[in-house]
Amino acid sequence: MSLHHAESGEVIDIQPLGDKLPWAESVALVRTAEFEVMRMVLQQGKAVPEHRVPGDLSMQCLEGSVEVQAGGNHLTLGEGQLVFLKGNTPYALRALDHASLLVTMVRKPKDSDE
Repeated sequence: MSLHHAESGEVIDIQPLGDKLPWAESVALVRTAEFEVMRMVLQQGKAVPEHRVPGDLSMQCLEGSVEVQAGGNHLTLGEGQLVFLKGNTPYALRALDHASLLVTMVRKPKDSDE
């Protein structure tokens, strides 16, 4: 069975997960050839090693807090805050609490220079 991705015009619930957060998993909400939106869930202490994606991206913290290392900077992203990263910017994440993020990525081929 394939994962459901929202269709054009479909309402998507991105409310905080609350008590369900410690057991929730990351899920892709929308995926097209041009962009992707996902809810990334990180349990406290979980880290995402440094990596990069070809296209621009934004990360909006829906709940909890996450340490973001990007472009030589360290910042804390808390509930209701958003950070934008240009494509190919190396970044890493570490959850300071149980956290969920709304991540929006512009999808580009890996060999694209734009």
